[in-house]
Amino acid sequence: YVLGGRGMDIVYDNDNLKNFVAKAALVSGNHPILIDAFLEDAYEFDVDAICDGKNIQIAGIMQHIEEAGIHSGDSSCVYPAYNISIAAKNKIKAYTKKLAIELKTIGLINIQFAMKKNKIYVIEVNPRASRTIPFISKIKNIPYAKYAAKVSVGIKLKDLNFKIKVTNLIAVKKPVFPFSKFPQQNIFLSPEMKSTGEVIGFDKHLGSAYAKAEIGAGNNLPLKGNIFISVNNNDKNETLKIARDFCEMNYKIMATKGTSKLLQENGIQSKFIYKVGEGRPNIVDAIKNKKIQIIINTPLGAQSRYDEYKIGRAAIKHKVSVI
Repeated sequence: YVLGGRGMDIVYDNDNLKNFVAKAALVSGNHPILIDAFLEDAYEFDVDAICDGKNIQIAGIMQHIEEAGIHSGDSSCVYPAYNISIAAKNKIKAYTKKLAIELKTIGLINIQFAMKKNKIYVIEVNPRASRTIPFISKIKNIPYAKYAAKVSVGIKLKDLNFKIKVTNLIAVKKPVFPFSKFPQQNIFLSPEMKSTGEVIGFDKHLGSAYAKAEIGAGNNLPLKGNIFISVNNNDKNETLKIARDFCEMNYKIMATKGTSKLLQENGIQSKFIYKVGEGRPNIVDAIKNKKIQIIINTPLGAQSRYDEYKIGRAAIKHKVSVI
């Protein structure tokens, strides 16, 4: 049974698969290996609900900021979900109800969904409390764990007092990582969980709620300097608005070849810098020389994940915030 995503990996080709199988055989040679399709560049959602066997109360639908494929414990998540249609939300609610009833759930249930091109996928179903229950309980001021204990001994949902406190606040859950204490640890986020705690940021705006969570997690958010941007092709158009906002805040932008070309074509000044292995000085050199204050990086594919690993390790060592 998997705990914290232990022993999971994302492989892109036959050589990576051979390496992974060899490692897995050393760890647990007597057990089968599960191979599953990986939905790259998909949105992920966490849903918590409470069920008495017949009726169900959905506690909340939370959207991860990181793509599916990063362990849910290592993902920042937002309530309410910030980028989902009403139709998709209704489908998630319907799936949650069907699964909870079919599994004869008495108490709490946590389901992780993925959405890619508006299609909803069920990643996993956990008929138990999850790490997001304290988060959603604080937002709504409802003691879901206490109510689940009551349901487990026979009390029905209709007899419990689900008075939801309605506010205009957006809540962001942010993981806290121990990398500063373990500088040689692989900081690359993956299906294996690495965080050791979490914090919450509340605000009326998503950006400032996220900023509060970042600061609460001990990450530095400088108000000036150089920002390095390297994003995959799917994210490039989304990046333009963000880059313009940083320019208005008097940041200087440094970017890899593809991103820099896109920015220049859209009237946004940026300085080109090499990826890892392309030439020198590259992005890791710039981090070491304290020329980068913030990093925005969205990898896609094996090579960019290798770059992210190198960038991330240098960023942790030199205390640069990575988004």
